[in-house]
Amino acid sequence: MKTSRIILLNLIALLLIGALIFGGYYYLYQSWNYVSTDDAKVWADLVPVASAVPGRVTGWKGIVGQTFNRGDVMGQIEGAGDAGRIAAPISGTVIQSHIVEGQMAAPGQPLATMADLKRLYVVANIEETRIQDVNVGADVDITVDADPGTTIKGKVEQVGLAANSVFSLFPQQNTTGNYTRVVQRIPVRISMSVYGRDIVPGMNAAVRIHKS
Repeated sequence: MKTSRIILLNLIALLLIGALIFGGYYYLYQSWNYVSTDDAKVWADLVPVASAVPGRVTGWKGIVGQTFNRGDVMGQIEGAGDAGRIAAPISGTVIQSHIVEGQMAAPGQPLATMADLKRLYVVANIEETRIQDVNVGADVDITVDADPGTTIKGKVEQVGLAANSVFSLFPQQNTTGNYTRVVQRIPVRISMSVYGRDIVPGMNAAVRIHKS
């Protein structure tokens, strides 16, 4: 009985050691070959729709989900003629509407927001200590939280030239003399090759960037 117990304990110890070795190897393999983060989001270039003249909006077609080609008429400022023509600034889809039929609009006021949903990309925030391993053109494996079972192929398109904190509304400032170093994050833009229609801007994502 005692011998069996010793054998069982030894087997458990060997399994634990094996798991630790495998886990360590996996971690090192990932670190050597990839730069990974789950601090990433699906994004798109957001373009506002506006009128050049003030007045009442009529014939408004800028409903969420509607698609337009660049230059298509989305509405009209009542009584303003050609100057009051509200045209789509890009070819894309209305993802947010800020006005309703008959509402007054001011010049330059955003009436809707459009995006080209066929050209979505991912913005990943990479720690400054690892950004040197990220190169334009590198292959990327992308998973989106909304579809965790699917891996989307991508490529690094652009590496940011400044940390996110530079553009913060309230940049960090040391006024007490007690300085704490905080690891900064650099935005990296990543293209996506093929993705489903259910992928939309703002969704959380995780990326694995291949080192060159």
